[in-house]
Amino acid sequence: MKALVLAEKPSVAREIARVLKCNIKSKGFLEGPQFVVTWALGHLVTLAEPDDYDQKYKEWRLEDLPMLPANMKLKVIRQTSHQFQVIRNLMKRSDFKELVIATDAGREGELVARWIMTLANWKKPFKRLWISSQTDNAILEGFANLKTGIAYNNLFDAAVCRAEADWLIGLNVTRALTCKFNAQLTAGRVQTPTLAMIVNREAEIQQFVPVDFWTIRADFGDYFGDWRNQAGNSRIFNRTQAEEIVSKINGHPGIVKEVRTEVKSEPAPLAYDLTELQRDANKRYGLSAQKTLSILQDLYEQHKLVTYPRTDSRYVTSDIVPTLPGRLKSIAVAPYAELVKPLLQKPLTPTKRFVDNSKVTDHHAIIPTEQPLRLASLSIEEKNLYDLIVRRFIAVLYPPYRYNQITLITVINGENFHSRGKVVKDKGWRAVTSKPPEKNELHEDVLPEQTLTLQQKGEHKQVKSCKINSSKTKPPARYNEASLLTAMESPGKFIEDEELRESMKGSGLGTPATRADIIEKLLYNNYIERQGKELVPTSKGKQLIKLVAPELKTPELTAQWEQRLSNIASGKGSKTEFMVDIRQNAKELVKSVVADTALYKADNISKTKCPVCGKFMLLVNGKRGRMLICQDRVCGHRQPEKQDDFGFKSSKGASRANQKLIAQYSDQGSIGNNLGDLLKEALAKGKKTEKE
Repeated sequence: MKALVLAEKPSVAREIARVLKCNIKSKGFLEGPQFVVTWALGHLVTLAEPDDYDQKYKEWRLEDLPMLPANMKLKVIRQTSHQFQVIRNLMKRSDFKELVIATDAGREGELVARWIMTLANWKKPFKRLWISSQTDNAILEGFANLKTGIAYNNLFDAAVCRAEADWLIGLNVTRALTCKFNAQLTAGRVQTPTLAMIVNREAEIQQFVPVDFWTIRADFGDYFGDWRNQAGNSRIFNRTQAEEIVSKINGHPGIVKEVRTEVKSEPAPLAYDLTELQRDANKRYGLSAQKTLSILQDLYEQHKLVTYPRTDSRYVTSDIVPTLPGRLKSIAVAPYAELVKPLLQKPLTPTKRFVDNSKVTDHHAIIPTEQPLRLASLSIEEKNLYDLIVRRFIAVLYPPYRYNQITLITVINGENFHSRGKVVKDKGWRAVTSKPPEKNELHEDVLPEQTLTLQQKGEHKQVKSCKINSSKTKPPARYNEASLLTAMESPGKFIEDEELRESMKGSGLGTPATRADIIEKLLYNNYIERQGKELVPTSKGKQLIKLVAPELKTPELTAQWEQRLSNIASGKGSKTEFMVDIRQNAKELVKSVVADTALYKADNISKTKCPVCGKFMLLVNGKRGRMLICQDRVCGHRQPEKQDDFGFKSSKGASRANQKLIAQYSDQGSIGNNLGDLLKEALAKGKKTEKE
């Protein structure tokens, strides 16, 4: 008897098949003496669409909402149904004793496999392959230690709850908004609060009124000092006061009032999880979060050089410690050989900043594997990303960065001038990598670092010059992808409820695996746009935030969801109670949209009139190219764009219109059962559903 192995992707299936010696190729699977390996193509099964429950849902009507099927149905995704048939036929074979789920080791990977098993009617035993890297050794060890499949039932329940909740909330609110305001508008528990953060930040910037202030710096020849008042503040908001201070100190010598030396020890930054890596890749190389994830997936699957990418942990478990020397040896090539050398010369003693079983759930931090490194086989982008991971991995095994922090206070006629410098005692991990300070850490009131020679308390200093510098207060910075990922990961400051804010620690808006996709969907739907590295809300995005219900604009809803889904996955929460609350929530959200009296105005109106009703048409980008679509959903006329038969209200409008896409997305982008797939299917079935 053989075992059937179900992987999530063909590339992963081929690697597993090679390791398991499954060399006989067939259409949709690979067979060997003990195993048959087949694969999904992401999700092959999804939640049924609204019109699968009732034909009336083919047309979008406000009076038909909310849609609340008593029992959620499954259906095969039409575009990949051929592979589902392959798997279903395999599952009918009598020579299989068990199934091994080898999809991605996480909540959505579990859903991929279980839904296929459900529709294919698999009744035999099943086990779970749970690995964190794709190396041959990891695969062999994983198959030698397969887990009992039912041990992951709670994880599957949490995945089902997430999918059904996104369907019930996302589809109902999206249809309600689209019908109410006669425009294609989407809303969801992660997408909308993320957009709201960007919109609110833009409002803060627009409303910001700069205020003039002045600072004073004195030059003592071998060092400089910045004026501070008794409270330690450097800003003076009155020019006359600044001039009075300068007049007071002119012609007077300085006296070193205080020399303070502090011994500092700075530990290495934690190892990477996905979000932190995406942040650094955006700062260092300008990579989008989605691009980073794509490159990282190749390093994991194709090159096998790094461990599982979609992790939210920055620690490893104790069972990884014995493998550390092997991982270090695999990367002991230029340019890392000299950095690794001192680590291999003595026993490794990693601290709790790296090894902590209590801080690892499904997967540990992203670290190198034991796969021998061949840098020549990597692209420039792959090398850059791999370099970040390797240097962070080496750094966390290095000693702390140690230095003496020297602070001077020099007094000139009663006014204090502060200076700061450092003397490095041991570069420690900074010999491997440096972690530049965050922009928000570089506040004007932070004393700048300088090289300080040894000074004696009581020593008189000649004042070479004293200068007043003028500045203005600055508005908060716009979000870029790095700072937005940070806000999505830790949105607690946006939550007023203290208990709920505490519950968000370690959670956040979306998951490490979906945050990049959320940002891309906001761009794709023209709710935001990139201006250089900055993310700026469009008119459409700003209007949407005014239209959606208050609870969808803040992180509380997703905080509650993620907290309850986590409890369900760990066996502490009730699936039934969660879904009852979701259904009630869907009713209330639809009701709030129906009662709304606001207006929506499209900003991508062309100068081409609809030949049916005479209204100006909207320019959108569809799957088959740019289309002109009547803005009246009741009319429903659409036609391909012709090169010279349209115009725009402004060049700015043209720029935005070029980015508009009619495809709509939910909060779980790469997942087959997402709102986007459901909407795209609906849009393809009727003219009345395909309007901007």
